[in-house]
Amino acid sequence: MKYLVLVTLAAAAAALPTYDSTKVVKTVRDDRDHQGDGNYHLDVETENGIVLAQSGAPSGPSGTVVKAGQYSYTAPDGTPVVVKFVADENGFQPQSDVLPVAPAFPHPIPQFVLDQIAFAAEEDARRARGEKSSSREYI
Repeated sequence: MKYLVLVTLAAAAAALPTYDSTKVVKTVRDDRDHQGDGNYHLDVETENGIVLAQSGAPSGPSGTVVKAGQYSYTAPDGTPVVVKFVADENGFQPQSDVLPVAPAFPHPIPQFVLDQIAFAAEEDARRARGEKSSSREYI
């Protein structure tokens, strides 16, 4: 059993991809403007064409910093990639032509399904208010 575990670990270690991390990419521009009130602006560019522009500012009563910006680079196949983003209370929201898009729903949702969803939501609301449900309840 020990031998099997050792062989499995050795195989997993041998299968790990190796990356050449000896190549150093220089930063050609690094402009940062940090203000004391939480506002900031950042512009960075590297010699291999990666560009990042980002700014942030406190928002709302809690002072949560909302960030917005874009980054760009050239994909290994030569395709230029530009990603615009916002990061706020709704999370990280990227927008780009290279990001996948979910397909359209293949058919309309039948009305009886929509009715059942609405009925279940109504039952949940009644239960939350402590009211008796109109349907049979099973324990």
